[in-house]
Amino acid sequence: MTANEDQEMELEALRSIYEGDECFKETSSVSFQFRIGELEDKKAFILDLTWPEMYPETAPQISLDSFFNNRISAETKQLILSKLEEQVEANLGTAMMYTLFEWAKENQESLMENHKPVVTAVTSSSDVTSATSTAKKREKKEQLTKSQKRKIISKTDNKGELPRGWNWIDVIKQLSRTGGKDDE
Repeated sequence: MTANEDQEMELEALRSIYEGDECFKETSSVSFQFRIGELEDKKAFILDLTWPEMYPETAPQISLDSFFNNRISAETKQLILSKLEEQVEANLGTAMMYTLFEWAKENQESLMENHKPVVTAVTSSSDVTSATSTAKKREKKEQLTKSQKRKIISKTDNKGELPRGWNWIDVIKQLSRTGGKDDE
């Protein structure tokens, strides 16, 4: 078989195996992403694999450069890549994508055992920015138009109080809904 025939067969197998699996994403016919772990898991990571022209005779290109992996330290990424390269060397010449994905899922704990989440300064500065913007919003008072001010003034007397019986319609509506006491 030629390399293209092997790629087509493996692509068909991957599509049938991972159909409906939210961890697997086919970005192109020769490029794939596979999430190892759940979204909420702090030790989850995404593998980016790309087939070269002569795959499976040559090793796929493996990357951990996706945005999802920004919280993983460079040392941990290097460890994952070196362990995956060992698996690639052992499976060179055969269809290995399923094997790599499953091996990474089974060994996630050992791959991420020394993982310490990387905290970026961008996140903390955005929190500070949002805190100051909410403080500014609280200081701002509601601005009334001239017509709104006139309506308020025309409803109140010189003391700023509403005249007696100004809402008598609402009282009558409430009494008609609830009813008065029955005289028996």
